[in-house]
Amino acid sequence: MNITELTVHELQEKIKNKELTSEQITKAYIDRINEKENDVAAFVTICNDSLEQSKKIDEELNKENNIADGSLKGIPIGIKDNICTKGIKTTCSSKMLENFISPYDATVIEKIKSEQMPILGKLNMDEFAMGSSTENSAIKITHNPWNLNKVPGGSSGGSAAAVAANMVPWALGSDTGGSIREPASFCGVVGLKLTYGLVSRYGLVAFASSLDQIGPITKDVEDSAILLNVIAGHDEKDTTSYDRPKIDYTKSLKNDVKGLKIGVPKEFFGEGISEDVKAKLKESIEVYKSLGAEVEECSLGAVEYALATYYIIACAEASSNLGRFDGIRYGYRAKEFSDLKELYVNSRTEGFGDEVKRRIILGTYVLSSGYYDAYYKKAQKVRTYVKKQFDENFKKYDVLLTPVAPTTAFDIGQKKENPLEMYLADVCTVSINIASVPAISIPCGVGKDGMPIGMQLIGDRFSEEKLLNAAYTFEQKIKFRENYKPGFNK
Repeated sequence: MNITELTVHELQEKIKNKELTSEQITKAYIDRINEKENDVAAFVTICNDSLEQSKKIDEELNKENNIADGSLKGIPIGIKDNICTKGIKTTCSSKMLENFISPYDATVIEKIKSEQMPILGKLNMDEFAMGSSTENSAIKITHNPWNLNKVPGGSSGGSAAAVAANMVPWALGSDTGGSIREPASFCGVVGLKLTYGLVSRYGLVAFASSLDQIGPITKDVEDSAILLNVIAGHDEKDTTSYDRPKIDYTKSLKNDVKGLKIGVPKEFFGEGISEDVKAKLKESIEVYKSLGAEVEECSLGAVEYALATYYIIACAEASSNLGRFDGIRYGYRAKEFSDLKELYVNSRTEGFGDEVKRRIILGTYVLSSGYYDAYYKKAQKVRTYVKKQFDENFKKYDVLLTPVAPTTAFDIGQKKENPLEMYLADVCTVSINIASVPAISIPCGVGKDGMPIGMQLIGDRFSEEKLLNAAYTFEQKIKFRENYKPGFNK
């Protein structure tokens, strides 16, 4: 039995039946990290005390005659490095925060610790979550386990690569414009972007506050539902958090989509989407039809403006949020300066990478006097228009089906010097964040290049149960994990 290939729900059963201990599971993952980290480069920080934690958890489990159903005690996890962890470095993969140790835990980390889940480490990302390839990290470039010459996607590339390479059983990422879903698609795993406000953002280092959302990256849909059970819920420390009844999302996994109404927005299948991706999505549509779902073409014309709208809003909020990193209040401080202004300039010049600087400049420009109305205010009006179009579609359809990305994973370095081409990689995902609705990426096959292709299912606000069941039913039918494995894992 290869422990690291098991899903979390399989590990739960092994612990409950006393076939495995937390120590055995954690050690298997630590060994796997030691074996594969040089190739994949998924971790910024490895937590060496996780094994000691697992031993203490086993002592507690041994005292319990019956382990509770659904217990996650002793099952380890990986955390994206922009989620604050008390006593562990939180760098956002930036020189600006290279030595920052958070004095507190993010709310999601408090919940994970309350479940007694050892943290294996902090995972690499594009600096301050700005990027689509994890090439913008100031720490290292993460590689895709399906092909080490390819990017894993971004910004949660370390999280997706670590799950795909069996270096963690599951991970937390964050999604501002596709940063969970795109790497999930590129790495052949499941990535869930939640309704804005369903999970607390307290302790998530902000990129664009009205768009950011923490979510799970997992081996299968059931694991996503399990982790959502842990992290969802109202938080008084986050004013954007919704107070909603507690739901067991695993109970929504019915393996039945008869009568489900699926809309397929034609705008997501136009120019720029590769023939490989289109072909796999058409096959997926036929799978849903065979399962009894009703599928028809629909329109989301507003998505034509979504990419431009997203980058105006995201950059504006980034400019505001990153203003605190000035060498005095937070972050890296330049060693050489002659006055206060030079301290600011030198600290930010040396501390931020090129992509972060680019977005700060763009954001400051669209917020500046004389341009605010022309850009930022207009973008907010378009955002309302995009939301209304989603609302209209959800009056007719339960879910919408689209690609996650226009292509499979591209080569490392292929788009690094062309920011506009890199931004176009987000064309299928940004509208979901603008509309504050949930979406899930699940693998639906592989392309001619042998790289995985993700299918995106989009739901109405707080329709995660419906979304998870639609994804789960498809997953049970095509059995992607049984039929395809990264060459790296064979």
